[in-house]
Amino acid sequence: MADIEFQNNSMEVKAALDEAVLKFLYEASGELVSQTQRNTPVQTGQLKGSWDYKIDESKGEATIGSPLENAIWNEFGTGQYALHGDGRKTPWAYQDIKGQWHYTHGKRPRRSLQHAWDGTKGKLQSRLAAILKGELGS
Repeated sequence: MADIEFQNNSMEVKAALDEAVLKFLYEASGELVSQTQRNTPVQTGQLKGSWDYKIDESKGEATIGSPLENAIWNEFGTGQYALHGDGRKTPWAYQDIKGQWHYTHGKRPRRSLQHAWDGTKGKLQSRLAAILKGELGS
């Protein structure tokens, strides 16, 4: 029986896999932010323009969101309309940035980020498969 020489390519395979994952994370995060912005209602444009993503390359993780408090209200609602029923039960009044007073029972959840995910999930999964096939299949 002839001697078979073992060649360890695990480092190259891991590097290719890491590269493919990062490529996907940047593409997918950009797509989700764009779709979330399209889903976001515009009153002042502040929330719509605040959606962004950050990639932690060492962990292979993406975080998508907005630093604005209004993003939480947009996603989960407030008052009697709060998504999980945990909002304030009594109406209240507030003054907007133009000085006008409003009486409200809350804000309905718009789910901009969740709807972006729901609408792009299949496309993103297919894209991940294509990236992995292209990076690792050649």
